[in-house]
Amino acid sequence: MTMNKMSLVAAALSLAFAGPVFAADAMSKDQVKAEKERIASEYKANKDKCKDLKANAKDICMAEAKGQEKVAKAELEAKQKDTPKARQKVAEAKADADYNVAKEKCDDMKGKEKSACDKDAKAARDAAKKAAKADAGDGKKG
Repeated sequence: MTMNKMSLVAAALSLAFAGPVFAADAMSKDQVKAEKERIASEYKANKDKCKDLKANAKDICMAEAKGQEKVAKAELEAKQKDTPKARQKVAEAKADADYNVAKEKCDDMKGKEKSACDKDAKAARDAAKKAAKADAGDGKKG
């Protein structure tokens, strides 16, 4: 269980501190539209992969697909306007996506183990969001 907690925290923090790589050029309307279509297509493909799964495995798969879509949308917005707030939203989307997947994985557990898993997942998400907010705050000063 300790390893599970450590890996959740490590994953959340690494995503929170991983700065997105964005092009300095502004995106044209056509590029934005194409990117939105790519995100939607990718989400549909990821969702389709979940169809054959059963029970909680399907829930985990769906949480991963939804999380990837939300992160991709936040990254697109950040590409359009590279601001500390937009980068914060990307980090928060990643934290929420990781949290939702972790929560689904916790559903495979029972009793105290499940409670501890849920608590660890929430703590990892909260830490990642706090780090993202701090990073965005630092960007305003510089």
